[in-house]
Amino acid sequence: MLTVDFKLFDIKSGERVLDVGCGAGRHSWHACTLDHCNVYSMDIDLESLLKAKYMFQEMEKDNIAKGSWNIIMGNTMKLPFKDGSFDKIICSEVLEHVIDDEQGVRELLRVLKDGGELAVSVPTWLPETVCWALSEAYHTNPGGHIRIYHANKLIYLLERNNFKVYAVRHKHAYHSVYWTLRCLFGVRNEKALVPAIYHKFLVWEMDNNRHRNRIFQRSESFLDNFFPKSLVVYLKKAPQQKTKS
Repeated sequence: MLTVDFKLFDIKSGERVLDVGCGAGRHSWHACTLDHCNVYSMDIDLESLLKAKYMFQEMEKDNIAKGSWNIIMGNTMKLPFKDGSFDKIICSEVLEHVIDDEQGVRELLRVLKDGGELAVSVPTWLPETVCWALSEAYHTNPGGHIRIYHANKLIYLLERNNFKVYAVRHKHAYHSVYWTLRCLFGVRNEKALVPAIYHKFLVWEMDNNRHRNRIFQRSESFLDNFFPKSLVVYLKKAPQQKTKS
């Protein structure tokens, strides 16, 4: 399931792409299928990185990987890269987890080249607020969400750190329904019947992502206007102003 739209976030041949908080690597895998880009998948969780590595190796066996890939353990609060290292950065569903989101954004700015592009996604305000209200366990699990973003709050955070927004999108309304059901029937109760049945539908949707049923696709696009799970903001790094000596 991709949250970032790679038609909007156009990765070109030879570009260096950083996937911050990559998890198991869903965005990294897709980026690696594009035209000879260099993908850096970074996360703080070793198990997630091992899953990402396994998938990259399978992609190489099947000759699906067109670009190079790198697996790196690191912290968003102090990225292990030099200034201006990347042409593109993906930061999907990460900022709601970090203690100091201001510091995290400054680090993204630092390692991105002038004129480079950043794609950030976070859970949207309404479904997230509903889930927090329904289930304390939803937001008190270790490593869970520690803040809820209004769209204006996220955009203000990014813009005051020298990023310029060029597009805003909303995604994954079907997943809002799923997490609401999980909260209603117990977040830790993965065997609850209703969420389990709905989850099978979501898995089918993801497995058939390239040939999705148009009715389901259009209905989710329509529902994204009302209760999307993710807010996605696309930005460019403005050139740094040089001070006169």
